[in-house]
Amino acid sequence: MAKPKDKDKHAGGTIALNKRARHEYHIDQRYEAGIELQGWEVKSLRAGRINFGDSYAMVIKGELFLVGTSIPPLISASTHVVANDRRTRKLLLHRSEIDQLIGSIERKGYTLIPMAMYWKGNKVKVDVGLAKGKQAHDKRDAEKERDWQREKQRTMRAHNR
Repeated sequence: MAKPKDKDKHAGGTIALNKRARHEYHIDQRYEAGIELQGWEVKSLRAGRINFGDSYAMVIKGELFLVGTSIPPLISASTHVVANDRRTRKLLLHRSEIDQLIGSIERKGYTLIPMAMYWKGNKVKVDVGLAKGKQAHDKRDAEKERDWQREKQRTMRAHNR
């Protein structure tokens, strides 16, 4: 009798989050995009080796690309592959979504920021946010609001005891 296959421990799991994006930008819309990866990059992602805090998406000749994401290769990666950890990777979206994003970027001054990278089945997906940069006073207001919510939760817990 055959053993049941173990579920992939990464299936549906988050690979990386860009926590700085929420602090630096107002996120208006989010899109789920596929990403074009090489084999060694997928292996590195399974090992959790990624840094996309400084990355962004840009339009080149009518297509979207992820720029500035670092996926360092594993030591055990194939020796005949020349690994460039900061290469530009293509994002995969429907043409209508790409056209809508291009319009927002060029006319309204938005920026595309990667919010999260995660597994969906055996595919890697990138959550891309259509964002505008925050001013310094907006960041302070958001911090005050977050502190107030935290303090309110503390007092409610103390009051309910």
